[in-house]
Amino acid sequence: MAFASAFLSVFMLYCFSSLSWAVDVTYDNRAVKIDGERKLLISGSIHYPRSTPEMWPDLISKAKDGGLNTIETYVFWNAHEPIRRQYDFSGRLDLVRFIRTIKEQNLYSILRIGPYVCAEWSYGGFPVWLENLPGIQLRTNNEVYKVIFSCS
Repeated sequence: MAFASAFLSVFMLYCFSSLSWAVDVTYDNRAVKIDGERKLLISGSIHYPRSTPEMWPDLISKAKDGGLNTIETYVFWNAHEPIRRQYDFSGRLDLVRFIRTIKEQNLYSILRIGPYVCAEWSYGGFPVWLENLPGIQLRTNNEVYKVIFSCS
C-alpha cells in the first residue's frame, strides 16, 4: 500500500489542487451516480505508457467518437517505481497529464491502482526489486509483501 498511498497523496495534491472540477461519485441499488445523476459508464482502456503524450488526444478522441464516455487505465507500479522509493511520473508516465487530457474531452476516467496489472505487462506490473526482498511471496497473504506494499 505504500506505493498506492504515496501515489494517491502526490496525485491528489498535484492534480486536484490545480483543477477546478470535482465530482461526487456514489451509487444506489440500480446505478452509479455522478453528482447525483445516474450514469451508464461505457469504458475502454488506454494504457498511457504504451503511447506518447502527443498521441493521447487523438487516441482519446477516437475512443469518444466510438461511443465511450469513460477511459480506464492501470497505474503501472513497476514503471512509476523502478527503483525502490524512486518515483517517475515524467513523459509517457505523466499520469496527471493523461487524466487532464481525458477531462479536456469531457470524459470520465477510472484508475486501476493494482498493484497487479493484468495487461500482458512485464512481471504483472510489479517492480523487479520486489524479488530481492527476503521471504517475499507476491499475490499471497505474505507478511513481507503486505508490509512492503503498506510502507514502501
